[in-house]
Amino acid sequence: MTDQIQNDQIFDVVAIGNALVDIIAEADDAFLVEQDIAKNAMNLVSAGRSGDLYDKIGPAVETSGGSAANTMTGIASLGGKAAFMGKVKEDQLGTIFRHDMHAQGVYFSTHPVPDNQHGPYAGISTGRCIILVTPDAARSMNTYLGISVEFEPQDINADILQRSQITYLEGYLFDRPAAKRAFYQATDIVKQAKKTMALTLSDLFCVERHRAEFHDLVQNHIDILFANEAEILALYQTNDFNSAIAEVRKHTGIAVVTRGEKGAVITNSDAVHEVPAAPVDKVIDTTGAGDLYAAGFLYGITHGKSLPEAGRIGAIAAAEVISHYGPRPLVKLSDLI
Repeated sequence: MTDQIQNDQIFDVVAIGNALVDIIAEADDAFLVEQDIAKNAMNLVSAGRSGDLYDKIGPAVETSGGSAANTMTGIASLGGKAAFMGKVKEDQLGTIFRHDMHAQGVYFSTHPVPDNQHGPYAGISTGRCIILVTPDAARSMNTYLGISVEFEPQDINADILQRSQITYLEGYLFDRPAAKRAFYQATDIVKQAKKTMALTLSDLFCVERHRAEFHDLVQNHIDILFANEAEILALYQTNDFNSAIAEVRKHTGIAVVTRGEKGAVITNSDAVHEVPAAPVDKVIDTTGAGDLYAAGFLYGITHGKSLPEAGRIGAIAAAEVISHYGPRPLVKLSDLI
């Protein structure tokens, strides 16, 4: 897939999110102790710290990552047409990200930031997550967000938004003022094009930081909301799940709330659907479960499926990704459905 968009090219879903490269390497517990890495946790690190770890790890597998990017690769694996907008540098990892997204069938055309020593982005590189896997299968993540968090309105491609049935926003990206402006610019373009806007709350801490602004997005700009149980409870500041569901039904057209092994609750103004989780022999790694559930659901909705049917596809996609290490499917999801 090239960067050139065809005149008649239409997308099922375009996502806007953090563009990261996952660097996965094996390590032992002694290395984690030596490097003062919190085991089985996600640690935000500086550019210098990330570079130092990168130099010290052994052979690694490098692949494009990031929550919304994972969702788009899931849609492509299901046979859908997906696009992604995210910021990378014109450096080695930026090249890896671009190539990997194209290789997985996701259209990615955000212009990379020139890799030079001058200007506002000097010294900032493509975001990366160094994931150290110990023999007991624990995954210790060391994330440098890099240039990904500098996404701004000028990085929005209005043509792609207008060509997409659904635009999907990643809550993780919502921290910086420029990224917030980009979100609202995207919602304006989508509204004018009479298309559908979706948002994933991404993380409990995102909700805690941005609750008021997320409320505004959900009530006034979002047609489809994705959240897990903890996030939806935090959004409405309640401990009662049914109360949270009642509230979200007032504020957005469709809500998809995942509950792990309990399955998911999918709502609109007419009904509340409980969709069971798909069976899996053994849960190996839950990283990416929500991302792939969203992929399956969005694929289903854009291909004429009912809410429960779209939820079933989401459950199948999530079951595949939690059956192995890594947040991307290892088999073609279209074969599973």
